[in-house]
Amino acid sequence: MNFLSKMERKFGRFAISHLTAYIILTYVAGYLLYMIGAANKIDVRDWLALSPSLILQGQVWRLVSWWLIPPTGIDIFTLIMLFVYYQLGTVLERTWGDFLYNVYIFMGLFFTVIGAFVLYFTAGIDVGLMRIFFSTYYVSLSIFLGFAMTFPEQQMLFMFLIPIRIKWFAVLDVFYLLYEVLTYWRYSTTLGICVLTMVVSSLASTILFFFMSKRSFRLSRSQRKVRDNYRRQTGTERGFWKSANPAQAREPKVDRTTFAAGNRGTKIAIHHCAVCGRTELDDPNLEFRFCTKCNGNYEYCQDHLYTHNHVQ
Repeated sequence: MNFLSKMERKFGRFAISHLTAYIILTYVAGYLLYMIGAANKIDVRDWLALSPSLILQGQVWRLVSWWLIPPTGIDIFTLIMLFVYYQLGTVLERTWGDFLYNVYIFMGLFFTVIGAFVLYFTAGIDVGLMRIFFSTYYVSLSIFLGFAMTFPEQQMLFMFLIPIRIKWFAVLDVFYLLYEVLTYWRYSTTLGICVLTMVVSSLASTILFFFMSKRSFRLSRSQRKVRDNYRRQTGTERGFWKSANPAQAREPKVDRTTFAAGNRGTKIAIHHCAVCGRTELDDPNLEFRFCTKCNGNYEYCQDHLYTHNHVQ
């Protein structure tokens, strides 16, 4: 996370807020263009498609115009899909912050373009000229996978009735992607290679982002400053505990094993979750972090860092 944190400090002010809403708008614009073109017997995808050879000839708008290509026809299932992606993407924006969410999405778009050029230069396959239209379908799917990796125990209703943990939905999606690639491969090797490239390049951001953002749980200088201020304000440096929430204030926990051994010293909890009240004395493996979006110095355990309601 150190690299991403440094980048966020430098360029975080340029992040696009409400990016999920803009993604949904590109879908809407794409469907409108497609319907207008169909009414005039014109396939607008020929003008929007990601085509490396045409880009090299000067049609540079194709580097971004392919974002408007709708992945499927519009029906009730498409509307449900867009609604679900909007909800999940909005949660990720609030959880990760605008900058990290921007990096996640734009990495998927960038690697998709790279994948198309790799196909062109290595296999001589121009997906645009072959009318194999790259779209943002798999990039949008990365929103779902990102949510599943962040909140694996969150439940969703299968068929609107059966609650299933979202991590199992993600596993099913991965297997379905493999099945889809194999199906296209049996039909045509060239088509299978194109679909495999599209899937891998679009979801590369999912792999790289979580590889880069593995939490080392080392506090930065600013985080240590917030922690030290918090300790001074709550009195933990003076040998007793005062909760960040006055309603949850309690006496410090005492390590009973210390007394049983004859040592009269007491251990004072330094970390305290403002939601569940657990400390490092309850479980030495618990990790605690301060939330920078809460007004005040509120500390949370690893189970509630991303799921608590921000104090405003």
